[in-house]
This record gives sequence, C-alpha cells and structure tokens, in this order.
Amino acid sequence: MIFNIEVNNKEIKARKGETILEALERNGIKVPTLCHVEGFSPTGACRICVVEVEGKSALIPACSYPVEEWMKIKTHSPRVIKARKTIVEMLLSNLPDDCLYCERNGNCELQNLAIGLNVRERRFAGKKVSHKKDLSSTGMVRDPSKCILCGRCVRVCEEEVTVAAIDFIRRGSSMVIGTKYNHGFNNQSCISCGQCVMVCPTGALYERSRLADLQDALHNPAMHTVVHVSPTISVSLAEEFGIRAGKDLNGLIASALRKMGFDKVFDTSFAVDLYVLEMATELSRRLTDGVQLPMFSACCPAWVQYAEEFHPELLSRLTTTRSPQQLMGALLKGIYPQATGIPVENVFNVALMPCVAKKYEAQREEMIVDGTIHTDVVLTTRELASFIKLHGIDIQGIEPELADAPYHIRSSAAKLAGVSGGIAESLARTLHFILAGKELPELKISELRQNSSRREVFIPMGEHTIGLVAVSGMKEVSRLLDELRSGRKDIHFVEVMACPGGCVNGAGQHIGATDRDVKARVKSLYEYDDKEPVRVAHKNASVHEIFRKYLEFPMSEKACEMLHTRFANNSTAENGGGQ
Repeated sequence: MIFNIEVNNKEIKARKGETILEALERNGIKVPTLCHVEGFSPTGACRICVVEVEGKSALIPACSYPVEEWMKIKTHSPRVIKARKTIVEMLLSNLPDDCLYCERNGNCELQNLAIGLNVRERRFAGKKVSHKKDLSSTGMVRDPSKCILCGRCVRVCEEEVTVAAIDFIRRGSSMVIGTKYNHGFNNQSCISCGQCVMVCPTGALYERSRLADLQDALHNPAMHTVVHVSPTISVSLAEEFGIRAGKDLNGLIASALRKMGFDKVFDTSFAVDLYVLEMATELSRRLTDGVQLPMFSACCPAWVQYAEEFHPELLSRLTTTRSPQQLMGALLKGIYPQATGIPVENVFNVALMPCVAKKYEAQREEMIVDGTIHTDVVLTTRELASFIKLHGIDIQGIEPELADAPYHIRSSAAKLAGVSGGIAESLARTLHFILAGKELPELKISELRQNSSRREVFIPMGEHTIGLVAVSGMKEVSRLLDELRSGRKDIHFVEVMACPGGCVNGAGQHIGATDRDVKARVKSLYEYDDKEPVRVAHKNASVHEIFRKYLEFPMSEKACEMLHTRFANNSTAENGGGQ
C-alpha cells in the first residue's frame, strides 16, 4: 500500500510497513544515523536520527518508527538540530581529544556529524573514557576509549558473521563493548574477518599497520623489496583518491610502487591461476577416489579460521592448496631466489590485499617453512592509499606501467577471484578441461554471477556432473553445512568467502563504500573477463613454465611440498579457547 506523507512541507510517497528512515532515504532525503546498519532490525539506540512529527510531543527515532499515512515530518527543524547537536557533544565529551592522530581522522562518522552540526566548542565536560588498547590480534586493533557503544560491531559479528566474538559487557555507566572475560581478540572465537572494522563509525576498530616495517625495508640497501598486488586492488583503490568507483588503476599502481622504491612489482593474479590449476587437479583426484567431498576452498583465511574454530570436522575437506597470497610467498621465497641468485633472507615480500585476515594468515605457523616467513608484510587497500599519499605521488598524474616478469602473466579467470563465485567459475573452466579433455563450451557461468549470498550450478564434465556452490557471509555457510549434514550428495566443490560479495567488499577496502560502489568494482572485474584473450588458468604459459622448470606437474611431490599445507584443529571446545 502506497500513501502520501508530508516531509518539510512537501508531499512524498511512503509504503505501509516501512520506517520513516526508509521512506526518507528512498525519496533522497538524508537523515544522519550512528547505530543503524542497513539490512538489520533497528534499535533506535543512538537517537541521532530523531525527527519532529506533528502531534508527537517527543522527537521520534526515524530508524525504528513506522511511517503512517499523512504524517507531517520535519527532518531538520531547529529542535531536531539542537537535539542531534547535544547528542554529538555528549558523545565527544567522553572521548579522547586526539582526532588529529586518530586512524579514522577524515573518515569518521562522528567527526563528520560534529562538522555538519557546527560543533565548535566544548559545552559538556564529561569524564574521559580510558581503556587499554587490545593489540593481541595480528590483523586488527581494538581501542575501547573511542567506542560510542553504537553496537554495530556486536550486531554484525553476531548476526552476519555468526561468531559473536564481541558483546556488551558490564552495566550502567561502566558498560563497554568487549570480548569474553575482556581478554584479547587472540583468545576469542574471532576469525579476523574485519567486518566489525567496516561498520565501526569511529576509530575504535582498525587494521594493525605495518607501514613502519615496510619503510625500514625500502630504505635498507641490503633488502630486495618485492610486492605483489591482489586482483581486486586495481578496481577498488580509486575510491581512496576520490576517483569513480570501479575504475581500473592496475598500471598506475605498478608505476606508483616503483616510484616508492620497490625493486620488483608482481601480480598476485599469476598465483590465482596457479591456485586454480593445482586445486582443480586436487579435486579431480578426490573425485576419482570418491573421498573427502565436497572439497572446500581455503583462499579466505577468515573462513579457514571459522572452520578450525567451529567445524574442525571439515578440515580434511579443505583444499590443501595454499591461498594465492601464500603461493606467491612460496614462489618469492623459494623459486625466485634460485632464479635471481638473491639470498632468500634478503628478499622482503609485501602483499597488497583487500583483507585484514590476510595479515593473520601470513603469520600462521603453517605458512612458515624452515623458519622463513613467506609473506613479510600485508597491506590493505587503505594502507596502500596512505603509503602512496605519504610519498607524495599523484596517482592520476603518472604514466601506467606493466608488472615485472616472471609473475606478470595471468588469465582473465584470475581476476574473477575478487568476486564471490569467481574462484568457483575459474575452477569449473579448468576442471572441465581436466575431466572432459576439452574447453567448457560457455566460459561465462551466469549461475555463479547472481546477486545473492549463495550461488549454485551443476555442469556435466566427462563422466561426472559437478555441483559447485559459492557462498559469501558466514550466515549462509551455516545453512549449507546443515544441508550437507542432512545427506545432500550432489555438491562437489564449495567456495567460501567470509565477506559479503567476496573480496571486492573485503574489510581492507575503502570505508564508507556504498552498494553501488561495490557493484562497480564487480562490473570492472567481469569486464576483464569479457575482453581478454586468455580466459582459463590452464592456458597461462608462465604457470606451465614454472612447473616445467621447478615443480614438474600439478600435484607432483615437489608441487605438494611447496604449494600445499594442512590446517590444525583450533576448536575452542576442544582446546579451551584461543585461535
């Protein structure tokens, strides 16, 4: 049912059952919020979204109050502005006065509200909140002193990620958002997905930076610094510089990195092709043996942690192929020193990733071979943008350059890895070639490109009909696992991405991106696949050259030793806590 309401003396259309906030936003009227998370049931906790409704004595929270026919609403009346300003001033009265040094300075929702409401003096002298920072996680920092108790992180962690690693603890004026027993992140069920970072409106949660370590390496003449760029970064970095979402900056990124002093710039997409070829061979062997099916992807470290923590019975079903990031690390610390004569201890490997969980993955015990850390530093998209700005590089004023050999050639299938369903689609193309002995008739698999958190497709491949499923968001994973326990047998491969939509929406990406921005990134990655000549991983000649020279063939003894790993049982129930 559609009816009219009056907003700021103008009539607009509203729908029965929606909230005032939904009706306003649908009609292009912006009302500020702090506690509201799109897609979640409203709480009305922060009161920033209050509006004035004729006939109501109190101001009404727009996010939780249902719209009624012929309401007369004022969204920015003097009374409303005064109330919002007072709320912001009271929040600021308890927070540290360190906006200049804060990680979120310039991209803080509370700061932007204060600017918009013209808060220019301190009218309330509240007691400053002082809490110790949680530095226990390798990927994230938690600073409770800057928390405004909006509850966004709690809701996302519990309802979307289904982990509930953080919650409201204590009572009354002592209430804070913290972990169980107020221990560090590393002693909780946290899977390092970073979705809490993406919804935090202040600097209470942010990624743990390693820029200082990178600076030292770049200015150490003894170190040979190499960097490899995730296939997603090229279509997501633009937003950090105010450039339209989805614009491809691939060549500009390579140019900027060389100007910063990196000795070699490589493309992680090369390792994605290697990952797909190795994993397709592994799956074909499992199909032949009829064991440990369905096989699950393991390129998302947050998903791996989730499986270790909550479903250790699945660990034998995870592919043993290392993630593309760690495959590049194995190549750069294993094969690259042999080829160049540079001592492995002098190679400093930097990975540019759209994800904070990759920071944890790089430090995992399984990823350290004979005392050698394969990935020395992981930077997020946001950190890369900061590093470019630090070096005074005009990203739009430089000439694009190509990545360096030998890890620069890739198929278009490799670029799909940034999108949920992309790994499954790339795998299907190569697996079909392995099982049927010929190319997949239609390389574009529409069923794996649907705009949903779960995508399924069943493809005839030789003697088999292979079922592939791609899920994003851990809530959807739980539903799928319930089906598998109930006896479903038609699924052979499951791609899991912890972040909704995949790496294009990873927790290392631009904070504040809209759904439209994320869709623009996805569109750019799909356009790569439409226009490039080599569209399958098994036709990457450079990957085959690596096998010919160093690894013999996919899943050979040498390949398994360098490119594969095993994951441990970290279940809290069995091990008493900890990651």
